[in-house]
Amino acid sequence: MILDDIIKMTQLRIREPEERGGETASTKPEGCNFVCSGQHAVIAEIKFSSPSAGRIRERTDPGQIAVAYRKGGCAAISVLTEPAYFGGGRPEDIAAVKNAVPPLPVLRKDFIIDLRQIAETRFLGADAVLLIAGLLGERLGGEFVSAAYAAELEPLVEVHTSAEVALALASDAEMIGINNRDLCTMQLQPETTAALAQPIRDAGRIVVSMSGIGGGTGGYPAARPPVCRCLPCRDSLMSAEDPPQTVLEEFVCA
Repeated sequence: MILDDIIKMTQLRIREPEERGGETASTKPEGCNFVCSGQHAVIAEIKFSSPSAGRIRERTDPGQIAVAYRKGGCAAISVLTEPAYFGGGRPEDIAAVKNAVPPLPVLRKDFIIDLRQIAETRFLGADAVLLIAGLLGERLGGEFVSAAYAAELEPLVEVHTSAEVALALASDAEMIGINNRDLCTMQLQPETTAALAQPIRDAGRIVVSMSGIGGGTGGYPAARPPVCRCLPCRDSLMSAEDPPQTVLEEFVCA
């Protein structure tokens, strides 16, 4: 299974803090607010490949991509740092994005399975970190969400099932992302957001709809307000000929 391979490779990437030498983070994270009143809050993603889509785009300067996304009106930018399947893995990518668009919060997306990765995320200069409930289980709230807040990072907790929603709601995470893709099978299930959103909204948390978010009129029928308030837009932006216009026309003002 692809997910098993990703986790094995992730374990090999985890380093002790002292192994980073004398490097320092480029900026001090300051709190995140991905919600835009009256509009979709678009979290524009920098990702060069994926298991489902293959190669999305040849690698270019992530800072330049971030500037284009900002022109389109995105609320935040997520950066994939997993190298084997998602084309990430360069620690300087987050710093490049932060330096290019300093007002925008940056979310680090990776397969976080060890608390040392929380410290690493803070060190890299991100403002927020993705935590996948299906990987962390009961360790989610008491350990990882708490560690994220202690490191001045905003946790975005990813869920795909009702059991994972319960884990997320038992934590202090304010942002809960519903992944429409099953990470075990990599199959897309577009109805997942609508099926799981209500208890999250009832608890006063922010719903983020993840995966299968395309532009135009039919790209995300189950992921519109009031079902969700944030949209991480991935392959459709990275492969777009005009990313700023795509962000503005197909997502922010949809």
